[in-house]
Amino acid sequence: MNKLFRGLIAAYGAKKLGGGCISTVIIFIIIYVALGHVHC
Repeated sequence: MNKLFRGLIAAYGAKKLGGGCISTVIIFIIIYVALGHVHC
């Protein structure tokens, strides 16, 4: 999965799940790393 696509998915998920600024960044990092471990 390319990095741009991973970033877009992570940003969308973080925006939906995150409440404040800090939690959104943390969720973004978690999703981005998790998607990095998925090999399609």
